[in-house]
Amino acid sequence: MENNIQNATEHNTAAFFSLINNPFKLNLFLLKSLPAGYFSGLKVKAANPSSCMVSIPFKWFTKNPFRSTYFACLSMAAELSTGILAMAHVRGRKPSISMLVTGIEGKFHKKATGTSLFTCNDGDQFSQAIQTAITAGQSQEVKAHSVGVNSVGEVVAEFWITWSFKAK
Repeated sequence: MENNIQNATEHNTAAFFSLINNPFKLNLFLLKSLPAGYFSGLKVKAANPSSCMVSIPFKWFTKNPFRSTYFACLSMAAELSTGILAMAHVRGRKPSISMLVTGIEGKFHKKATGTSLFTCNDGDQFSQAIQTAITAGQSQEVKAHSVGVNSVGEVVAEFWITWSFKAK
């Protein structure tokens, strides 16, 4: 029985990533569910169960008066890099799992004047916390780390997004 649940979960996760890694379907999702992300130009560059990379361009819609990417746009890209991993591991779970951002911290190292690429490698933490939420029957938190770099690999910003998971 437990093996069947594991196989179903893996199938749902794989199906989710096939949607997310399809640019057309991702744009439909963003337009419907996260329109600010769509108009800002967020793109998922790569995603799998353990990591996700999201880019945010520097353009008219994302700029601030200081000729760099507005901090809210940077945080949106960082949040999406963690949120995709959270959604992937929640999708199709029985019982269903509620998820919510409960905290965000950011640190800015350098002006973001071009495309920034945010990477989160905390997929395994999400998977473990969600499994614990199911088995223990208590909410669990994950403080995911997303690092944004510019085109030459310099860190422009780091974010720590805290997600809470609870079995319904």
